[in-house]
Amino acid sequence: MKKLALLVSLMLLCAQVQAELPKTVATELMQADVPLNGVSVYVQAVDNQAPTLSHNADKGMNPASVMKMVTTNAALDMLTPAYRWKTELYHDGQIKDGVLHGNLIIKGYGDPSFKVQDFWRLLMSLKQAGVKKIKGDLLIDKSYFADDIDNGISFDDEKWRAYNAKPSAFSVNGRSTSFRFFANDDVISLNQEFELPEVIVVNNMKLVEGDCGNWRGRMSYDIQTKAAKAVVSFKGAYAADCGERYLELSLFDDTQYAYFTFKKLWRELGGTFDGKLQLQPVPNTAKKLLEQVSEPLGSNVREINKWSNNLMARQLLLTLGAEKMGAPATMQKGAAAINDWLAASGFNFKELVIENGSGLSRVERISAEHLGRMLVRAYSSPVMPEYMASMPILSLDGTVKHRLQDSAANGRAHLKTGSINGVSSIAGYVLSASGHRYAMVMLVNHPNAGGSRDAQDALVEWVYHLP
Repeated sequence: MKKLALLVSLMLLCAQVQAELPKTVATELMQADVPLNGVSVYVQAVDNQAPTLSHNADKGMNPASVMKMVTTNAALDMLTPAYRWKTELYHDGQIKDGVLHGNLIIKGYGDPSFKVQDFWRLLMSLKQAGVKKIKGDLLIDKSYFADDIDNGISFDDEKWRAYNAKPSAFSVNGRSTSFRFFANDDVISLNQEFELPEVIVVNNMKLVEGDCGNWRGRMSYDIQTKAAKAVVSFKGAYAADCGERYLELSLFDDTQYAYFTFKKLWRELGGTFDGKLQLQPVPNTAKKLLEQVSEPLGSNVREINKWSNNLMARQLLLTLGAEKMGAPATMQKGAAAINDWLAASGFNFKELVIENGSGLSRVERISAEHLGRMLVRAYSSPVMPEYMASMPILSLDGTVKHRLQDSAANGRAHLKTGSINGVSSIAGYVLSASGHRYAMVMLVNHPNAGGSRDAQDALVEWVYHLP
């Protein structure tokens, strides 16, 4: 009798699930010329077992950067928010009177957040260990990740853009050179945020009047590389209204960038080095000098999700592969680790396709329903605080800073966005006016997907006003 009553209750609950999209959402989609069959939506209260809204939700869709929510949730759960990456220093000679007679060896373990300041700290520790002069070469060991992880294939034709940078077991600054544009009096100042002497900047930018608008669309760049130098020429129009803007480009491969950065930092620390760069595993006879650890994973996921950092997400997937399936890491091992984690959590996402874990992909797939159910589970998990805090806060920061600023929902949602050609998505948590929290997912796959932002905002507003 109790089983029958439970079954009837579940049937009644399922009957209450709304299948049609809210009128405001459907209207915005119609105005954007996006058909309803190209849209997948799932909304569920975190304390309910059935969805409030489910539209086309079982269909496998390309989520774009919303896929990062799967990668980061899995990593927080499997590795814990306290997980840290290490970077090791070795030598294969002798240290005497401040001189290293031998090679300096760096072994990386895929730290996705290893920046110039971290490299400086590592080399300062080397100097404090008594090394002032290196009479040998710099060896870099990247063997923790497999060679040619993604076959050297770029996502698009923008091969110099930072989002196309390849993962590496030893990546400094994401091998990205950040160019700063600033309207200064009657000219445009243009410089590198971290200046490498191997980069030569040619500034042909012109100051113009008017709104900033699509500033990137009004300028272009040309890159010529030769003899370990990169000449970057910029031309176009830049409005004073733009203020300060940045463009990140990857001009060198991971080892070149690391080598150039090492030479600059070591020289600035007063050290001397005249050696070359070599790539090879740490020799068995090498002696370990020191080890440096990264900021914890709980901090790293904030940068990945709030600013949709593609390279960091790919490094994270590889870390999962190495930690759970053994080194050398591959994307396939990382995807297998996530599938095992889902299975252990009682999920069977048959439509799931993970290529690199960042969403910068044409083949990655997940359904709105499964992503929504994962979000509901995550809310009740021990890693919920770190996970939710990693998502942009509506109207306040990250990729949703300028959305719904005049809405009552301002500041009451943690939402990750995703966008590539033909794909626009949004997912996360919305705290309604009545005090209930909902997991919300909207995936749009259509050539006009870029025009669905107002429909996404309308869905956020609808969820916010749910009783």
